[in-house]
Amino acid sequence: MAVTREFRTLTADEVTLAVEWAAAEGWNPGLHDAQTFHAADPGAFVGCFVEGALAAVISVARHSAGFGFLGFYICRPDLRGRGHGLALWQAALPRLDGATVGLDGVVAQQENYRASGFAYAHANTRFAIGPTQLPEAPALDAVTARVDAVHGLDTEVTGFSRSTYLQAWLAQPEARSLMLMNGARCAGWGVARPCREGTKIGPLMADSPDLAETLFLSLASGAAGPVFLDVPMPNAAAAAMAERLGMEPVFETARMYRGRAPKEDLARLYGVMSFEFG
Repeated sequence: MAVTREFRTLTADEVTLAVEWAAAEGWNPGLHDAQTFHAADPGAFVGCFVEGALAAVISVARHSAGFGFLGFYICRPDLRGRGHGLALWQAALPRLDGATVGLDGVVAQQENYRASGFAYAHANTRFAIGPTQLPEAPALDAVTARVDAVHGLDTEVTGFSRSTYLQAWLAQPEARSLMLMNGARCAGWGVARPCREGTKIGPLMADSPDLAETLFLSLASGAAGPVFLDVPMPNAAAAAMAERLGMEPVFETARMYRGRAPKEDLARLYGVMSFEFG
């Protein structure tokens, strides 16, 4: 019997459902991820509907003319193995035609992504620790981050501009952001956001390891539940910081790109913004 599939952009309420699916998969999304991601790119989330019911979701966010990010690739558990996910992949990915596409995939799926034209770039490791296990934050002359101030450093570090995404990220409720200025330029910034479990700190960017650690400890101060930091492993100073602070690795992803990889400055990236949205 033929299956009727429909592919379309998700509504804001349906994006909330997609994030609930992510939570059920153990991805520990932020409390306000649904509205934040929808604000960053309202057309990013695409669903496969089977007989009118949502069967699979994917996000294909375009952060700039030349760069996009793929995430939230989930099929409903009771409908897996029937080709809905692959059909959705093929229907949604053309939204990012002409752009480099990044993703953070689980290590076990690397070969499947390679078959779709994605090349391995580097590993990311999620580190975790209880907030009371961290040392006291040092005094910090920091202020709340602003898009106009952090955009330059963010672009230098990521290799592309994502001003709309930054605006949505900094505007999310309950998140705490800090930035350190060196004269007229931003020398470091980060955001702590509440999640289903604990607090994730990301992004975390800084011109030096000392600035990064100071920002991290300040953002972690007062956090409820465990604190998580997603570290790009080519940044040896970031990994060493996490280990020195007593953080434990709990999860790993493979950053992969289809198209020319952006010129990232990973030496100044201590924490990834989001595995799901880039």
